[in-house]
Amino acid sequence: MTDSPLRDQWHRLPSTVTDWLFDNPGCVIIPRTLSAEISAALDQPLTWDVHGETSLSEEDVEFIRMKAHEHSDGKPDTGYTFFDSVQP
Repeated sequence: MTDSPLRDQWHRLPSTVTDWLFDNPGCVIIPRTLSAEISAALDQPLTWDVHGETSLSEEDVEFIRMKAHEHSDGKPDTGYTFFDSVQP
């Protein structure tokens, strides 16, 4: 991605990027729109492929997984509420 690991630049990333990384902690390729946001926030060019996407190093992926785990509250969001009822 850049010469320095993502760990060193994390505080400079916009919330749209960090939110996407939290939602997709296993992705090794960042879409071009997010790559452009990262490049603008860091004021340095990223290594892009022909599609404008950026590949993450294994170190960066592990760091993102750690940050995503810290960010979550430990409870999976199921999207529904369970109501226990008693039947006659």
